[in-house]
Amino acid sequence: MKKKYTIQKSPFVVPTTDGKLIEEHFGNATDKNNQVSIAHMVAPPKWKEPFQTPEFDEYTYIIRGKKQFIIEDETIILEAGQSIKIEKNTRVQYSNPFEEACDYIAICLPAFSIDLVNREEN
Repeated sequence: MKKKYTIQKSPFVVPTTDGKLIEEHFGNATDKNNQVSIAHMVAPPKWKEPFQTPEFDEYTYIIRGKKQFIIEDETIILEAGQSIKIEKNTRVQYSNPFEEACDYIAICLPAFSIDLVNREEN
């Protein structure tokens, strides 16, 4: 009988060039699941990404540290224990302008794909 659960013991570590740790537990890179992606991330101090307008809803839960979001024209800072849902097709910039690393969980519906993130050129 096929088991009706999957335990992830070896998440896919996404290669990055900006010092950010991305461990995808479920999603396109790990199990070819394009419905949802779940990743553990650590953004180093002073890290930031370019603005983007993703074609997926993104949920973020902060475990440790702080993370800054510029959503449309509003700046929001979340701390440990707080979470946010950013609706798809919303212009956003993620960053950690602070002195300590930010440890968080990101969930994307549908799953994160570089083809759907729509990052702006610097």
